Amino acid sequence: MKKEEAENKKNKKPWPTKEAMEQVYEMKLWGENKSDFYSGDGSHHPKIVEPYLDILTSFLTSLKSPLVVCDLGCGDFNVGKELVKYTERYVAVDIVEDLIAYNKITFIEDNLEFHCLDIAVDELPAGDCVLLRQVLQHLSNAEAQSIVNKLVGFKYVIVTEHLPEGNFIANKDIISGQGIRLKKQSGLNLLAPPFNFKVKKEKQLLSVSLNDSKGHIVTTLYEVY
Repeated sequence: MKKEEAENKKNKKPWPTKEAMEQVYEMKLWGENKSDFYSGDGSHHPKIVEPYLDILTSFLTSLKSPLVVCDLGCGDFNVGKELVKYTERYVAVDIVEDLIAYNKITFIEDNLEFHCLDIAVDELPAGDCVLLRQVLQHLSNAEAQSIVNKLVGFKYVIVTEHLPEGNFIANKDIISGQGIRLKKQSGLNLLAPPFNFKVKKEKQLLSVSLNDSKGHIVTTLYEVY
């Protein structure tokens, strides 16, 4: 019995993220469109998506050689599908199995691959650049920290987060799920405690203000040691 309990404990994942994200798509909590999967306005609203694609395209094409890009939390791939052609290889990852299965038969390119992984628990794919677009904002500090610890293996880390307007206390903890820190007048800052992410260089690439004082969506490029 003790051996079985130990095995169960070993296999038990410490966060509810997988179940929460599955529920988001099953119940269409972020809205819906023609597809069975919809990752919300953050992946579809032109005001948010178009400037992001412009700045990412500019970055990816400015380099001497194409990068291997790991899109962690790729969602319905409405955004990622526009970036694949600018990369050597594009590795798209999400935690929802049915979503990844759908993406595999919907988006097919020679340099594109999809993986179903829990990025807080599983080993990350190797690559040059990580994209974390409005992913960490849904995670507890402990889960986000588990991911941040794995980012040291990449040269570039590009993080997009929904932040409050004006001054705010960074990194208030939440329970992982569909909600974000904005309800607590907080947002993620990877360079601040408890994360203290060590980087060689930080550069804000983009800030998109939303209507009705709902904050702004900020994309930051980190060059890692």
